[in-house]
Amino acid sequence: QVQLVESGGGLVQPGGSLRLSCAASGFSLDYYAIGWFRQASGKEREVVSCISPSGASTYYLDSVLGRFTISRDNAKNTAYLRMNRLKPEDTAVYYCATDPAAYCSGSHYYTPAGSFYYWGQGAQVTVSS
Repeated sequence: QVQLVESGGGLVQPGGSLRLSCAASGFSLDYYAIGWFRQASGKEREVVSCISPSGASTYYLDSVLGRFTISRDNAKNTAYLRMNRLKPEDTAVYYCATDPAAYCSGSHYYTPAGSFYYWGQGAQVTVSS
């Protein structure tokens, strides 16, 4: 069964850290760019970060630049999002997503069709004191 499974969300105080994991099963992530999205209550979904298949290219949303780090371990078929110095405005459901046609450059994450085929189930991240 082809799927992405996320883990690592939770409740953290402002200034704290979390690491999200996105484990792929049923297919190899080796040749896929992969990205993280988030959707806060009442807001549109936004791209937070992405990483190219080799890891050579990454992209970060301006508001998380310098605080979040995306990485991948192709041997473990897993991608990660390390989130440091978390703020209340980072509260959202975080999703990992990929697609055979996904492309990650230094400025954006997209597919020609404008949609991503594989999505994780979502991980709630709540930043609150």
